[in-house]
Amino acid sequence: MQNVKLFSSIHNLIEAYRTKLSTIDDAQFQMTPPIGGWSYSEVYSHIFDASYLSVQAMENCLDGKGKRHSTAFPVKVILFLGFLPPWKKIKVPKIMESRVKKITKMEAEEMIRRFSQKLEPNYKRMAMARKDIKVPHPRLGYMNARQWLRFIEIHLKHHIKQLKRIEKSF
Repeated sequence: MQNVKLFSSIHNLIEAYRTKLSTIDDAQFQMTPPIGGWSYSEVYSHIFDASYLSVQAMENCLDGKGKRHSTAFPVKVILFLGFLPPWKKIKVPKIMESRVKKITKMEAEEMIRRFSQKLEPNYKRMAMARKDIKVPHPRLGYMNARQWLRFIEIHLKHHIKQLKRIEKSF
């Protein structure tokens, strides 16, 4: 049952990203915000690239391609609470930062579609997920398939807040 609620939440977040994307002017989508940092374009590039890679990690767990490894206690706390620590700015792992680029709104929509298409069949396999098979996240360490699914939700929520900060700055 938890997986159903989790998948529903992720689906709602994807729709929130789609809705937001439709309201952003093409020029503003590319523009660096007055507060600095990433543009809308770069946030969409990051979140849907990272989400796609997270589903790949989840799929590897489901396929038994991970390791038997423990999940770090701080990560268990993040997954339990459902948010990244607000008191600490978490830096994007260098490997992920190098993948962020300015994209068009059409490319963002394609990234959303691609992620959704990969998520759906893997979500349907969650009932067979083994808790002991884990794949590492570049910053958080080892997580199993269910934990990757939860991380996707948390990460999507985190960047919705970033989009709101960007919007307020314009």
